[in-house]
Amino acid sequence: MNNDYVVYLLECSDKSYYCGTTNNLTKRLYDHNHTKKGAKYTKSRRPIKLIAKTGNMNKSNALKKEKHVKSLQKNKKLSCFSIILNY
Repeated sequence: MNNDYVVYLLECSDKSYYCGTTNNLTKRLYDHNHTKKGAKYTKSRRPIKLIAKTGNMNKSNALKKEKHVKSLQKNKKLSCFSIILNY
């Protein structure tokens, strides 16, 4: 099974959070900040910055984790991540 997926948490310029899943975090962050391929939500809230991510996991578990994080209130989201960055 492929364990190359991470769940990530972004902080947008308006201080809101965006959570997503990817198997190429560097490319995905670039897309969010510079291209039309980023999520619709983040396009109007640039620049974004990565504030947290999980360790590697399989796609199924990553999607479940993303769904769980998205269901939480903002003040609870950071506690779901094992790696906290720049916060």
